[in-house]
Amino acid sequence: MWLTMLSMISGATCYALFLGHATNLIQSLDSSRRQYREKVGEPLHHCTLQPITNLTLVPSYRRPLPWGWWDVKQVEEYMAYRKLPRDMRTRITEYFEHRYQGKFFDEECILGELSEKLREDVINYNCRSLVASVPFFANADSNFVSDVVTKLRYEVFQPGDIIIKEGTIGSKMYFIQEGIVDIVMANGEVATSLSDGSYFGEICLLTNARRVASVRAETYCNLFSLSVDHFNAVLDQYPLMRKTMETVAAERLNKIGKNPNIVAQKEESESGNTETNQISAVVNALAAEADNVDNLR
Repeated sequence: MWLTMLSMISGATCYALFLGHATNLIQSLDSSRRQYREKVGEPLHHCTLQPITNLTLVPSYRRPLPWGWWDVKQVEEYMAYRKLPRDMRTRITEYFEHRYQGKFFDEECILGELSEKLREDVINYNCRSLVASVPFFANADSNFVSDVVTKLRYEVFQPGDIIIKEGTIGSKMYFIQEGIVDIVMANGEVATSLSDGSYFGEICLLTNARRVASVRAETYCNLFSLSVDHFNAVLDQYPLMRKTMETVAAERLNKIGKNPNIVAQKEESESGNTETNQISAVVNALAAEADNVDNLR
């Protein structure tokens, strides 16, 4: 009898150990999805909890917040606490699903542990599809491209979102990785559309003027933004790329019926044939892409 009980206890213990190891193994197979669904009921240990007054969701290419800090249940509890309307709750849920695809990585922490060169190589690799699809990058110096992509921030917009509002002061420009945006005039007319590989928002950064048109997301849009400070810092090092952007900006202003002369180059100088050809290549490529988008619509 004692032998039987001992055997049963030993068997139960082994079975429990087996289940524990199996569970840990299964969870470790997709730790990012488990982190997305379960992690973390509270902020990181070195952070202090503050009363909920304002919650700002700040998309970031390097560290997706707040999805890594707050689990699904807490987001639902927040929406209930704030009594958000049902359609807004649906948009929030769909936003997170589209942005993170059920995965979460603390990318800032991971990249922060790498050497500067390796971190730059990883970021360049992650942005390879963007670089390949943007004619502006395809015809640019590789060092310029690398300097730009390492400063980009990833952002997601839903259909109908106003990405840029006419008349406001611009703080950044955008590159379209995937999606379609409409350039909307003050009267509500769609002047043109831009899609994968295009960029927009550079005009006011070049002129220090207010936004000349609104930009609305027609579909889900995966964008990379470049702040005005980084924009100026990079273009100061690459004057040819500034000239290229100014040329493209003038073309766009003319297309939407605005005065192209507001894009004034800081330095007037004669460009060599190489520079002229490079600028023309970018302008023609962007113009061709805009025509393709218009034909698809």
